[in-house]
Amino acid sequence: MPREKRLQPGSSWVELRTTPSDWKNADPALLSTMLGQLHLIRAFEEEVLDLAGAGLVHGPAHSSIGQEGGAVGSIVALRSSDGVNGSHRGHHQFLAKALAHVAPDGLDLKALVTPEVQTVLQRTLAEILGLAQGYCRGRGGSMHLQWFEAGALGTNAIVGGGVPLGAGNAWAQKHAGTTDLTVSYFGDGATNIGSVLESMNLAAAWKLPFCFFIENNLYAVSTKVDEVTAEPRLSARALGFNIPAWRVDGMDPLAVHLAMEKATERMRAGDGPAVIEAEVYRYFHQNGPYPGSAFGYRTKEEEAAWRARDPLLRVAKEMTTLGLIDDEGVAAVRAQAQEAVRRASAELTEADPDGKAGVRRIRPDLWPDPGFVDVGIRGDLSELQGARTQEAAEYAGESSKGKFVDAVAAVMDRRMGEDERIVVLGEDIHRLKGGTNGATKGLAEKYPGRVLGTPISENAFAGLGGGIALDTRYRPVVEFMYPDFMWVAADQVFNQIGKARHMFGGDNAVPLVLRTKIAMGSGYGSQHLMDPAGIFATSPGWRIMAASTPYDYIGLMNTALAIQDPVLMIEHVDLYAESGSIPEDLDYQIPFGKAAVRRTGSEVTVISYLSMVGESAKAIEQAGVDAELIDLRFLDRASIDWETIGESIQKTNAVLIVEQGAQGTSYGAWLADEIQRRYFDWLDQPVQRVTGSEASPSISKVLERAAIARADEVVAGLERVRAGFGATPSAAAAGKGA
Repeated sequence: MPREKRLQPGSSWVELRTTPSDWKNADPALLSTMLGQLHLIRAFEEEVLDLAGAGLVHGPAHSSIGQEGGAVGSIVALRSSDGVNGSHRGHHQFLAKALAHVAPDGLDLKALVTPEVQTVLQRTLAEILGLAQGYCRGRGGSMHLQWFEAGALGTNAIVGGGVPLGAGNAWAQKHAGTTDLTVSYFGDGATNIGSVLESMNLAAAWKLPFCFFIENNLYAVSTKVDEVTAEPRLSARALGFNIPAWRVDGMDPLAVHLAMEKATERMRAGDGPAVIEAEVYRYFHQNGPYPGSAFGYRTKEEEAAWRARDPLLRVAKEMTTLGLIDDEGVAAVRAQAQEAVRRASAELTEADPDGKAGVRRIRPDLWPDPGFVDVGIRGDLSELQGARTQEAAEYAGESSKGKFVDAVAAVMDRRMGEDERIVVLGEDIHRLKGGTNGATKGLAEKYPGRVLGTPISENAFAGLGGGIALDTRYRPVVEFMYPDFMWVAADQVFNQIGKARHMFGGDNAVPLVLRTKIAMGSGYGSQHLMDPAGIFATSPGWRIMAASTPYDYIGLMNTALAIQDPVLMIEHVDLYAESGSIPEDLDYQIPFGKAAVRRTGSEVTVISYLSMVGESAKAIEQAGVDAELIDLRFLDRASIDWETIGESIQKTNAVLIVEQGAQGTSYGAWLADEIQRRYFDWLDQPVQRVTGSEASPSISKVLERAAIARADEVVAGLERVRAGFGATPSAAAAGKGA
């Protein structure tokens, strides 16, 4: 018989319940503040549901009624410099953090509503109604509430989506030398989501001051926890990551507060993250003013039992028992809260002149200006004013011959030496003499603690990079070993990082660079070789840069690290080993938004980027066509050099767009559409394209070559342009024309 030894988890897992002595020993000012916050939040949420019922809330109204105890108990003692973020059901968390910020010394129950408190209520309600005076200027609504000044980092409509961002905020707090911490709130459904579990692992490995706060309200919409989770005590998730966990009654705000005190002590001491699971109950359905029983997934008896445990009643009862308040005093607190919310609502609504008596409408003058719709997708680039720009033809200094990948490592070394804010993170970048290709050569040894080798968890480390960027004390450079891996982290890349500035009002800087390499031709197959340019070009918020020479790479990376927007820097393995001129001067920028004309000509404008610039140059010479070759360098719609493209088209009257990758994710498809709408009057034929095939590249060397474009396909494309007709045969027969 084998010998067995029972193993114990590395961290503690405890259930915490209050006793009468805990209430007796609690600071009366703490209890008063909790009661005041609870009533303000409850009255606020009731008004939101009334407005939703009247059709004045555009979109969902995810009420937190019943769950206020978890937010108030955990936030009441936090600093303004501590961060919190949450999920779509986050009004209570946002309000608790905002109220604590404007009333740092607590609330006076006899004069509950100060002007600052009134402003918080009105601006929060305005945001939920989509109005210009809201914290996010009406763009965030109910699900995207953010107020950085108060430490409210932003609630999130993607379940679990904000957790990696919170981890990034905690990383910045720790490495800035503070004792601040971050709390990320999420529900029972999110405990089964990869980004949450990946973030638990990363936060534990790096000892981040980060609290994973699980609001276990038993239902993910209508699906009960024990239907989909074998261990319904969700704080058990912590044990697998060696994180201590507390399980508390979330209907008891003092119990939550005491658990948070213990967790806070650990986090502020630098001992790493904590998990708190608060059992709470939403009194209404996922969205709107009806209980879950109205939809058949809960019983009225269950709902009544939880309503009897209302956190507002619990705190009032305990305070009454201690002689700190009486029933009349509690009623007065409730009345003050209701009146404050009514005043806020009255400032935002008015009688509908075209409606029946009692019907309200939003005051028309409070809506955002429709012209604001696209403002703030990206920054205004004012940070580049005064930058030293320099093209290769203008450089008269010393240079040396080197490989393209040496320029990648050299410019990052230079920038990290000059700017202590830059941190680099990704898989294996700290080992293997500079990662898998040498792009981070020498950096880990030279800049300890700033080159972070991550676990294989793209959602977690991409989102962590996003959180670091939003904090703005650091400039993260995130490396995806291969661009296909962005699909693993698509939520963080597109829903979070790309949308963050615009979604939260247009003012947030998001200084992040995402590096990745195209590896077509290297034999790595369908899941490692894609060109991501087309996907990012159609996704809001991202700037895209791509260099075909070492000189340009240095200037583009310097530019990328200077701006306040997320930048995708695309590289190509075919270029890494190519030799080129690397200047001793590593501090210039490429003029922003300026393409490079690599060859002048009059017959056709060839537009390309990365390694296909060189392939196009070869093809032009081989085909004997007098083509003008444009190297885009800046690929996103806000940065592309339409002036250079337009001048060339007006001269040649024909366009061939050249790219290497697949038709389905084609960058050229977007570009061709834009060119034909902008320059139709100057085109003598449809825009022609050279792409790879429809298929992703295969492992087989023969099939891989058949799936991608190189010089031969560009020659065929040039011949189609010269013939003056579009390609309709198969890609193989027509040189993969699209």
